[in-house]
Amino acid sequence: MLKTFASPVMQRLARSYQRLYGDRAGLCLERTAMLVGRYGQGINPPPPPASLWDETDSMLITYADVVRGVDESSLTTLKRFLDAHLAGAVKIIHILPFFHFSSDDGFSISDYRTVRQGLGHWDDMHALREKNFDLAFDLVLNHVSREHPWFSDFIADIAPARDYFIEVDPATDLSSVVRPRSTKLLHSVDTRRGRRWVWTTFSEDHIDLNFANPDVLFEFLDLLLFYAWHGARIIRLDAIAYLWKKPGTSCIHLPETHEIVRIFHDVLSMCAPHVLLLTETNVPHKENISYFGGGTEANIVYQFALPPLLLHALLSGESQRLTEWASGIAPPPPGCTFLNFTASHDGIGLRPVEEILSPAEIDFLVQHTRSRRGYVSERELPDHAQAPYELNITYYDALGFAGDSEQTQLARFLCSQMISFSLRGIPAVYFNSLFADENDLEDVERMGYPRAINRRKWPEKVLQNILSQKSSRAATAFQYLAHALRVRAHHRAFHPDAHQEILDFGPHVFAVLRVSPGEEEAVLCIHNLSAERQLLEPARLTTASPPWKDILRSTTRGEHGRIVLNAYDTTWLLIKGENNHGNSNHHP
Repeated sequence: MLKTFASPVMQRLARSYQRLYGDRAGLCLERTAMLVGRYGQGINPPPPPASLWDETDSMLITYADVVRGVDESSLTTLKRFLDAHLAGAVKIIHILPFFHFSSDDGFSISDYRTVRQGLGHWDDMHALREKNFDLAFDLVLNHVSREHPWFSDFIADIAPARDYFIEVDPATDLSSVVRPRSTKLLHSVDTRRGRRWVWTTFSEDHIDLNFANPDVLFEFLDLLLFYAWHGARIIRLDAIAYLWKKPGTSCIHLPETHEIVRIFHDVLSMCAPHVLLLTETNVPHKENISYFGGGTEANIVYQFALPPLLLHALLSGESQRLTEWASGIAPPPPGCTFLNFTASHDGIGLRPVEEILSPAEIDFLVQHTRSRRGYVSERELPDHAQAPYELNITYYDALGFAGDSEQTQLARFLCSQMISFSLRGIPAVYFNSLFADENDLEDVERMGYPRAINRRKWPEKVLQNILSQKSSRAATAFQYLAHALRVRAHHRAFHPDAHQEILDFGPHVFAVLRVSPGEEEAVLCIHNLSAERQLLEPARLTTASPPWKDILRSTTRGEHGRIVLNAYDTTWLLIKGENNHGNSNHHP
């Protein structure tokens, strides 16, 4: 039966189903053919797009209701704000879960298919992408809300969902399981069959799903294509690392989990090759990039080590750790790239730097966060000890010291964003970071959890007032970052596939050379990580003759072969390209 489908993609799927589900693989293959047909596709893949991405691609991470208008849907208000202020600056809008939910600001989903009341409708979501933007959606597949109809059917012992969840005898030895939280791994629930214990990786309201049951997989394959049909260009696989459970193992990054990601990749390649997979795996770098699968799994992975490393570099004024890490990053496989970010709706993860920063350096970040009125979330280790897991603080407040002037703190913060924008991959910026937002301690008290510190929602009139005050911190940050994103969108050297080389300009400077895929353009990005002025001689490391054009300021620099960078300053020098004032050679 497995040989009846001649398509190479279907043959790959057959092998994946065989590895996961054994003699049920043939039925899975038939279900795949029916699923593909449901969305108007054949089993022979259409041609992939000419290019998966280019230098115009940058991402905004936002909640649908981050901007609140009056007497209209949140998506209508958001569209008006984005069209007016961010067209040409960001291309991809990652709308965090906008479905019905019961907790965790949308990540405990009770209905995967309906836009939440008050946010708008699918037509409002479609309108966002009509002119200026592409869309990214979350596929929250590790768990569902206790209020999801599937879990109600589990309690009532109704097929098929009675078999969608993971029941475990509480006496089972689960000491090997890697935990991202310090909450209980199992929670009891009273069902028609009596009391049962279900797997809950993240919280009592996040009931984990059983992907060892192929029915669960096909529920999410259908959702994958449903989101693609609704216009998603990127689909983010939330908490994917913990997907497959097997008592006696770590239950993280299991081979079966990677097989599931390969299945998603193959189904999209067959039905919607323009849709990209983004995996969310807040873990050490080597584990994180394993989700590229050599080009067979995710198209994009987050650079999870970047936020804590940037924080360490700018707080210490030293570039060594950041430079060593960036220098050691191998180019991703073809068809793959990184998502570079500093902040999101979650905190700043510490696991990704456990093998990069020393325990003392990590403790410095922990103590600094607490001194800045932030929070430190912990996870449980196998021996039941607690370890820091993430820093809950806005990135702007994390980059401040007592006694700083607002100007100094803002300069340090903007430097962090510019480094993120300069690296190989696609840059992503969190909505609240655009305004250099401070800790929202009132929301933490009101909501009762630390991550609320960086999930502020803004009345539209407040944002309009902020942007009208040109000299304010928030307006300055917004205009600077939007300008920088527009600049990089016009330079092929910032193509996600462009060559990257980390250069040595001393212990207080981070410098990266970007060269476009066709080598027609090169941009040298130099960032001062310290509070002291730095005198640099770029001509030592490049044969391009000065002066060079600073594309951020549209001015020339380095008339005498030297450049002075003020505290936390950035310069992006065009050293090869149409507007370069010097020699066209760029190789260092």
